[in-house]
Amino acid sequence: MIRTTFLFFLAIFSTVASTAAAESVFHRPAGLEPDIAFWTRIYTEVPTTSGLIHDNRRLGIVYEQLDYSANTPRSKRKKDVSAAKKRYKKILLRLASGKRIGLTKDENRVLELWPSDVTNDELKAAASRLRFQLGQADRFRAGLIRSGRWKPFINETLARRGLPPEIAALPHVESSFNPDAYSKVGAAGMWQFTRSTGRRFMRIDHVMDERMDPYIATEAAASLLAYNHDTLDSWPLALTAYNHGVSGMRRAIRKLGTDDPEIVLRQYRGRTFGFASRNFYPAFLAAAQIDADPEKYFGPLEIDNPPDIVKVSMDDYVSTAAAAESFGVDEETLRYYNPALMPTVWTGNKYIPKGYELRLPGHSVNGDINSLMAAIDASQRHAQQKPDVIHKVQRGDTLSGIASAYGVTVNDLMQINNLRSRNMIRAGQVLRLPAADAAVVAADAKPVVVAAAETPVSGGVASTGTPPKATTEPVAAAPAAPPPQPVADAADSEVAVATAMPVQEKEASAETTEFGALATAQPDLAADPSDYTVADDNRIEVQAMETLGHYADWLQIRTQRLRDLNSLTFGKPVIIGQRLKLDFSKVDRSAFEQLRIAYHRDLQEAFFARYQIRDMEIHKVKPGDSVWILAQGRYKVPVWLLRQYNPDLNFDRIRPGTEVHFPLLQPLGDGSTPAI
Repeated sequence: MIRTTFLFFLAIFSTVASTAAAESVFHRPAGLEPDIAFWTRIYTEVPTTSGLIHDNRRLGIVYEQLDYSANTPRSKRKKDVSAAKKRYKKILLRLASGKRIGLTKDENRVLELWPSDVTNDELKAAASRLRFQLGQADRFRAGLIRSGRWKPFINETLARRGLPPEIAALPHVESSFNPDAYSKVGAAGMWQFTRSTGRRFMRIDHVMDERMDPYIATEAAASLLAYNHDTLDSWPLALTAYNHGVSGMRRAIRKLGTDDPEIVLRQYRGRTFGFASRNFYPAFLAAAQIDADPEKYFGPLEIDNPPDIVKVSMDDYVSTAAAAESFGVDEETLRYYNPALMPTVWTGNKYIPKGYELRLPGHSVNGDINSLMAAIDASQRHAQQKPDVIHKVQRGDTLSGIASAYGVTVNDLMQINNLRSRNMIRAGQVLRLPAADAAVVAADAKPVVVAAAETPVSGGVASTGTPPKATTEPVAAAPAAPPPQPVADAADSEVAVATAMPVQEKEASAETTEFGALATAQPDLAADPSDYTVADDNRIEVQAMETLGHYADWLQIRTQRLRDLNSLTFGKPVIIGQRLKLDFSKVDRSAFEQLRIAYHRDLQEAFFARYQIRDMEIHKVKPGDSVWILAQGRYKVPVWLLRQYNPDLNFDRIRPGTEVHFPLLQPLGDGSTPAI
């Protein structure tokens, strides 16, 4: 049976089952039909060598199709797109001036695309809404062919969980059923999970990224969509939340005062609710329509068959080389069938994790699978995972300098640490290095910690104290749950300035990917309902694990300045939910937000390096119960994770009878030194 790392929401699935009736629950509002028609055209008529210049709000208005050869340089295409946008902007502005006599052929053609009662103001607004969408017809056709490999499993999973069968078409929108897909916004795999959302359902670290496994990711996608539907009670909004996040959709509903999908998609103007989010549901409806009758659009297709797979559970830690030899397959084939295993495993810096279900091609396996497993020589079996080598980034460090100091390549560091750019490091960040090189450290290398397998490094920014000396002792695991409310204040000198290094790049907006598909646009920490933004009045809401010292550090000011601004006495703690005014005289709001998000991302990544979520328990609050005590004592759940499961609850005002969802955690290993 395919392993799934996330088995909760069983109660949710039963409630969802009744909605998956014969009649589709994904209704098509009349107002969205032009959008659906646009995406149907993109998916079936316009290849990736062509694209449409169109209005980004009224998709039924298409100004021109630009066609290229397969060999046309990208720079030339971008130049032509830019020139076309300028041309149509000029035309629209001339029309917006009221000109209706003596129009050129192109001006008349553009005017005829609009309703006869179009106003000059509408035309003026349209001049700033020009967009180019690359065609996807050839990719969609290829996705239809590939989909046969996984459709039977997807259909079985959806049926087993009582989810609408139309969801099986969603990978067309996300990845064209490409399990190796990796978007510019950091989403990965066939179902395009971001790290922040995916780690709630799957294991994502430098040894395994289960987003890349189509089977495990399918189970995770079903869990996420069931959760979205239970929270929003609307399949159109649940689908949109797959792209934009549940918290984002809840904000939209609150702001507009309705959950009508057409109104939400047409009228919501959230800061991160861009083109991709607005169009995710119409694009899905178009994809589902095509998927239901592919020959209508593409003619006869020879769909791939599901692969013949044999699975074996690894009883010990084993290298890929030893596994390949024992099972009689080459490592390239082994890698193809096991995409969740990260490069650290294939390069030999890590073993295949104990308990991992290794997939093998059925036609290549000769003999009983259990006998083959038993045949692995005892010398090739290991009780523990290979250790990590840890480097804490200091001010002035560069990735190339760190690589040189430890005798490794920059690419090795980027692969092991899942870095998308060599500039994505910052002071205080913890980097893992190849264990094979632990004994060959340059004399001028910065201190390292040789840690037991998957020993967590606590999140946060760097200390101003002297860096620790190199040691071979394991790093002690941090407590399972961080302290609940209130959050302690920090002294001015407690936290070092973390802005000396380049801040991690913000995930690219889907609206900038003109030449790509409709991308998943979930921001960093999309699964986290906490508000990490700065309000227009320069105030923030205090979140879990934050102190005045953190804010002062990110702002490059002294903590006392924040006390003065907010009339706080020395030693008085800040409280989760408290609103504080900040001083942006030295650091702008955007830079502050990036540092704040990076801090919380690191905290959460460190946590999920130690624990995985195995289930969920609903606790009905009794008189005298304290959610904070329950979280810290009985369930040992950090505040930020608890809020992800209860985005609507004010933990300070919970009445008896309220149902609180507690995730149940399972250490990766024995609880102190997690094994992988």
